[in-house]
Amino acid sequence: MARGAQALARVAVVVRAGAAPLWWAGLLGAGVGALVPGLTGRRIGLLGGAALFLVAAAAVFLARRGRYRALAADAPRAARADVLQDRAVTVRNWRRARRWWLLLAFPAAVGSSFALPGAGGLLIAGLGAGLWLKAQWLGQRETADDRLLWVSVDRLAKGGGPAGKHVGTYRTTGIAAGDAAPGGARRR
Repeated sequence: MARGAQALARVAVVVRAGAAPLWWAGLLGAGVGALVPGLTGRRIGLLGGAALFLVAAAAVFLARRGRYRALAADAPRAARADVLQDRAVTVRNWRRARRWWLLLAFPAAVGSSFALPGAGGLLIAGLGAGLWLKAQWLGQRETADDRLLWVSVDRLAKGGGPAGKHVGTYRTTGIAAGDAAPGGARRR
């Protein structure tokens, strides 16, 4: 890389990377957990799980939105020497760094079903749904502003996610840059 250049990952792709594993682990955990009668019974467990799903999805969707807006508002244009990371690489790196948490999501969902059947799985699925909704929200902002948001890979490696305290600024490119559509989905 040239002097001063940095590797950049799409903000929406980083946010969306955990949505699918959490969604499927939660749904499978809730399905298996619904087979266990549990301490409270299936009906109470699943109704409590539905409430937890909605609360978790809303909390994840609303968390740090002001920080995302502030970073996006002050974002300078990416330099010509900056390297844009592929969507698949970004997703793989995010999931690899959190693989133990993602692997423990399913057993945790099933294990919690002995107390509240299906509730833990629906909570985890709600976290995945909230991440997906946040990525969609970011995609709408990118489309409205006609620019894509990128974050330094070095800053992401320090932890805290794409809106963490280590992230000082985003970079922007035109809407056609990279291999991911606005919102972090694959381009078709």
